[in-house]
Amino acid sequence: MNRRSSLKVALATLLSASLLASCGTNSGTNTQATQAESTTVSSSSKPALTQPPATNPADATVQRLNYPVSGGDPNQNWADLYLPPGQHDAATLPLLVFIHGGAWMNTSGAEGADRIARDLTARGIAVYNVEYRRVHSGGGWPTTFTDVAAAIDHVPTLSQQYPELNLDASIVAGHSAGAQLAVWGATRNNNTGDLLGGHPQFKPSEIISLSGPLDLSWAANHGDTRIEYAIGGTPEQYPDRFESVDPILNMDPTIPVVAVHGDADDLVPKENSIHYVDALNADNGKGELVLLMNENHTSYLKADSPSYPKVIDLITQTAYRH
Repeated sequence: MNRRSSLKVALATLLSASLLASCGTNSGTNTQATQAESTTVSSSSKPALTQPPATNPADATVQRLNYPVSGGDPNQNWADLYLPPGQHDAATLPLLVFIHGGAWMNTSGAEGADRIARDLTARGIAVYNVEYRRVHSGGGWPTTFTDVAAAIDHVPTLSQQYPELNLDASIVAGHSAGAQLAVWGATRNNNTGDLLGGHPQFKPSEIISLSGPLDLSWAANHGDTRIEYAIGGTPEQYPDRFESVDPILNMDPTIPVVAVHGDADDLVPKENSIHYVDALNADNGKGELVLLMNENHTSYLKADSPSYPKVIDLITQTAYRH
């Protein structure tokens, strides 16, 4: 199965004109980004959410929850649910599901996303920050992928336990390897039941990829050997495995995707995001590329980066337009 298409982009930008100028929003060679406001059809007739005044990030409440997964490890199959302070009416909190990166290995964990989660709860957004088993800690193929799928599938149950969550204003996002897991995990409803992660239980309103290897086979064939540890080999050795989890081969044109990438990223080249956005738009989907000037793979997620507040703004604006 090959869903790569010729480059044909018609972007509708998520950011304001000033943010576009500073971030360098683009869609690849020979294409132009527009500054029109994008729209998404909501599955509910509920009125749009109103962003509350910002609060102190330290005031968020955090609850650790285990999500169910066959043969799971409760010490690794958990997620921290961050909630803004105070009492909240039903369906009043947008939800961000966040999948951390770390090359699919046990080099970093969900705790590393604590600042991002708290900064978003200060904007009135609930954050479901997911941990999962990784290579060298019980993960790898297929466990790492089925863990993330199970965590995402748990969201409807989570919303029953926490009715303040509004799944009609929900985003799945991730950074680096977590972006591959997030984009694949949120679009696998295009899979048949025979492929890994079939029969998903949750479909978000939008997806945001941060420095993601969204053209997974291309990345593996262009020097990213870390993918081989997660998959168990190369695309030539395991074409079916790559087909099952490669985001560009499992697109869902009904879910808008924003791909954020540092233009100086030499770890996961920006071509990964460019290829994905171009293919999604060519498939009648809604893809957007946000290039962050003079930023590398991780620099824009550091608190002192001028791009960091813009990324927080982007997630916030995306959540509150539903």
